[in-house]
Parts: sequence; C-alpha cells; structure tokens
Amino acid sequence: MTAARRVARGCGCAGVIAAAAVVVVVVALVAWLLAAFTTQDKQEPLQPVPTTMPPPAAQAPPLIDVHGPGRTSDLLFDWSQDIGNQTNMSGQAVRAYANAALIAAESWPECHLQWNTLAGIGWVETRHGTYTGKFEHSQLDEGGYPDPRIIGPRLDGEDFAHVGDSDDGAFDNDPEFDRAVGPMQFIPESWARYGRDANGDGHPDPQQIDDAALGAANLLCNSGGGMRDLNTEQGWRDAIFAYNQSNDYVARVRDAAANYALNQPAHR
Repeated sequence: MTAARRVARGCGCAGVIAAAAVVVVVVALVAWLLAAFTTQDKQEPLQPVPTTMPPPAAQAPPLIDVHGPGRTSDLLFDWSQDIGNQTNMSGQAVRAYANAALIAAESWPECHLQWNTLAGIGWVETRHGTYTGKFEHSQLDEGGYPDPRIIGPRLDGEDFAHVGDSDDGAFDNDPEFDRAVGPMQFIPESWARYGRDANGDGHPDPQQIDDAALGAANLLCNSGGGMRDLNTEQGWRDAIFAYNQSNDYVARVRDAAANYALNQPAHR
C-alpha cells in the first residue's frame, strides 16, 4: 500500500449495520473471556481511580507521521518505554494503541478517541495479547503478532452465540463457525467491516496488534449508525457497549483505562 492510504477511512456502511451485528464482535465471548482472566494482578494501584465516563485521558503521544512507510508505531518507541514500565504493559501494545488513536484523530477527529480507551479494551480482552483464552500465556513477537496466535472457541450456539463461518476459516481456522481472533478479539464477520491496516504491510490482520487496535478504533468511532463522540459520557458508553453489551464489561474497560491515565497498572 502507499503511505497515503494509511489514514483510516470509515467503512461506509455504519449507517446501515444493525446494532446486533455490531456487538457480535465479542458479546458471545463474555463468559469465556472473563473466565480466562481470573488471574489477578498482584500490584495494587498507587492511586484510586475515578469512576467517571469517559475515563480521563492518558499522556498524549507525540505527533508522528502516520502516513510514513512501514510500521509507524515504531516512531513512538522512546515515548512508550516509561509508560510500558509503569503500567506493566508491553511497549508494543502501548505503541499500537497510541498509533491507532493518532490515526483516528486525523481520520475521525469528531470521535475524540483516547489511546487508553483502546488499552482498556485490550486489557479486558486478552491482557494486550498475552492470554490465549485457554489459560495459556502468549506473547507478542517482534512483528506484533501473539505467539501462539489467539483464537477463541467456536461460536456454535452451544455455550456461545451461533455465528456461522464468514471467512472460509481464513482467520480462525474454522470453516464451519466463526471464532474471535487476535489481541482485540474480532470475529471475522466484524473484521471484514472494521478491519484496517496499520503496520504498513497492506494486509489488515486481526492478529497483528497495530491492525487490531486500529480496527477497534474504527468500530468504536463508526459503528451504530454514525460518528460517535467519545468525549461525552453517552458516546463513550455507547462505544464500549458496541464492543460488548455488558455493564460489567464497560466498568472493567473504564477502570483499566482510568488506571492507564494515571500511568499505573490495571487491576481487578
């Protein structure tokens, strides 16, 4: 792809997508995900976090050329190091979320998406690409892909919602049913609507954390029939509900994002 195409474009179909189709990204996976994350972080927060919505914004990343060649998140390396150390988050994850927020700020300025909101979702979903959902640890490789890859249970209508195959198994290795994949837990059907390339290889991949973060930014800003303003309580809440229709999920994302705003680890 050319560098100029890096800036994300709205999918163009947000206005006609039913809300039920939007929330299918992860709504079927709530029980599985929450069960997978029963391990508690040992470190207590240094400061109590506010419960307001939207959560406070974290330290803003420096402006970078999001149209540049290759993986533009790498331009945030120096900025991300202290934040990663303080929050117990990998530098790659910090850079992916911040890079996605910078692209969103240019592509959808009315959305006002902050990078720590993406980080809050990433923490709740897969601990930033470090849990596979099978009580196994994963880690991001040098290219930003979890190793092993993160593939959720099949959505066969038994323990989870019924979502038939939409990608011939290309992303989830299942030609019969869809499964949620990658650090931000997209099902292939939703990835087809919201997935974006952010690492410069021309191939939007839900397993690659830069791409996954930008896809999540696209969903948060553009799903539900129009552009959301995440700088308002209702807009922020609606955006997280579009990801998962659970009040507990919204609270967990809010708390994680608020901790990251204070430059300290998420917990709970």
